[in-house]
Amino acid sequence: MSNYIVSARKYRPASFQTVVGQQALTHTLKTAIASQRLAHAYLFCGPRGVGKTTCARIFAKTINCEHPTADGEACNECPSCRAFNEQSSFNIIELDAASNNGVDAIRDLTEQVRIPPQSGRYKVYIIDEVHMLSAAAFNAFLKTLEEPPEYAIFILATTEKQKVIPTILSRCQIYDFARITVPDIVEQLQRICQLEGITAEPAALNVIAQKADGAMRDALSIFDQVTASTQGNITYQSAIDNLNVLDYDYYFRLVDAFLAADVPGALLIYKEVRDKGFDSLFFVNGLAQHIRDLMVASTPQTASLLEMNADVAQRYVMQAAKLGPRFYYRALDLTATCDLNYRNASSKQLLVELTLIKLCQIVAPAEPQPGSGQPLRSIQPAAPQQQAPHQPAPKQPTPQQQVAPQQAAPQQPAPQQVAPQQPTPQPKQQSTPPAPIPSGLVTDNESVPYRRPGAQRPVVSKASTGRILVNAAPQVADQQPATQAAPTQVRRQPFDLQQLQQAWQSYIDQNPHEKVIISSMRTAHLQPAGDAVYNVYLEGQAQIESIESNKLKIMTHLRDAVSNDMLALNLMVRPTTDDHRILTPREVVEDIKQRRPDFVPFIKDFQLGLA
Repeated sequence: MSNYIVSARKYRPASFQTVVGQQALTHTLKTAIASQRLAHAYLFCGPRGVGKTTCARIFAKTINCEHPTADGEACNECPSCRAFNEQSSFNIIELDAASNNGVDAIRDLTEQVRIPPQSGRYKVYIIDEVHMLSAAAFNAFLKTLEEPPEYAIFILATTEKQKVIPTILSRCQIYDFARITVPDIVEQLQRICQLEGITAEPAALNVIAQKADGAMRDALSIFDQVTASTQGNITYQSAIDNLNVLDYDYYFRLVDAFLAADVPGALLIYKEVRDKGFDSLFFVNGLAQHIRDLMVASTPQTASLLEMNADVAQRYVMQAAKLGPRFYYRALDLTATCDLNYRNASSKQLLVELTLIKLCQIVAPAEPQPGSGQPLRSIQPAAPQQQAPHQPAPKQPTPQQQVAPQQAAPQQPAPQQVAPQQPTPQPKQQSTPPAPIPSGLVTDNESVPYRRPGAQRPVVSKASTGRILVNAAPQVADQQPATQAAPTQVRRQPFDLQQLQQAWQSYIDQNPHEKVIISSMRTAHLQPAGDAVYNVYLEGQAQIESIESNKLKIMTHLRDAVSNDMLALNLMVRPTTDDHRILTPREVVEDIKQRRPDFVPFIKDFQLGLA
């Protein structure tokens, strides 16, 4: 029984031609060898499993070959090539920097560099994972790397180029290895299947290539794992079962449920996935990838971005034809939000289910319009309303026609559930508009009018001043239907500053639990600013925001207390002065009296004075 060798070692490339997915880089190296333009130091960097160390060995073997071929490959027949193939060459020294990362290892390497090769032209030193060297080892290596003997060539390999110090990078020719694409990996796996006599479905090899994530060595390891469990017959189902990969058929069914707005169906599919033992976060990320693939399959320009076989790609194209850009953008946003919130969610299953429900609502059929089958009330009489097909659009009635609407009723009979036969005329409502309702507190960001129970809703316009909180001019309310009662009378009872201060204080006394608002109201200073308009000076923006948070309740209380619906308040920050002089005690008291008139009765009642 022969010893088994894993595919990653058995089919490791031995020439530049057999390197997978790095054609541009290998062509550059072959050209440099053919033209004898060799540098003394190279840096091969890139992801794992893309061929960095393999290319370094092939490069070292080729530059020492005594009879290279016309296309720049090693002959594999000369003593140097045979020694390399038998792993007995003394001209190629490999050093693992992960376990030899100290100054002593670099010192030993420097001593070896002084010894010329006994056979061959070059002595090649391959240092793998060079980023693991310590800072002292890097510094000890600088001089040798910059000016080595003419027969010494260094090839450094690393997966993390950013960890290599700049002084090392500046002394090397840098070659960046790319991730191996899925089609290249599938092609290499098909070649190995032919050599080994293994049958494999293209979809199964595609799953292995995607699982490898651009690393050929990982793909070969996964290939050996699946081959061992399938007895040489690799199917798509056996591949996804062994690799714990979620079948894309679940995602196709999910998208169909989204199109049909089938919330129960989407939740049941999610339950099937959970019952198979798949993690919910893995499911969400797979759904996001599926939606991304649908998006790139929706247009011929981006269809080439699909890294899968032709049959599966055609299925993506067919389903993508049913969707639109709005679905892709919204669905990707929902899945990305679910991914971000997943780790902090207390109920992760509920979070995923809620995301699926939202996805079902993206292309849900439009709901029927309110009042379907019934005539809609016109808010603006001048704008024509679209009527039902069996009813002609009525013309705008004149005032004479509105006074006697019953005359036109016999000519156009209508069902009772569609329109009343005898509407009540409103001649007075059109001639005399209702009294305006003041807007109350109006900020630059929003308009919240004051409206007593039974009163009409006012139309509030935003102020154009630079104040933090200003009063807007009252506007006429929207006209109400004829069947509604007339608006209530607006209160205009005269009041003065003292009455307003009493109402202000009564709100403070009646709402002791509103500590933040009460604290701001206690420091407020009221000052008349016009007819029923008062300025309220506060200490800062924080106090203004605290009062604004409950402004409707405050204005209702104040207007009821003074019996005047025209009351309006302007909240603003108390102006500051630049006078920094030190005040005398008497000046302090006088300043308090001016700013707080309610403090004067307190001084008189307790007969306070300066000592």
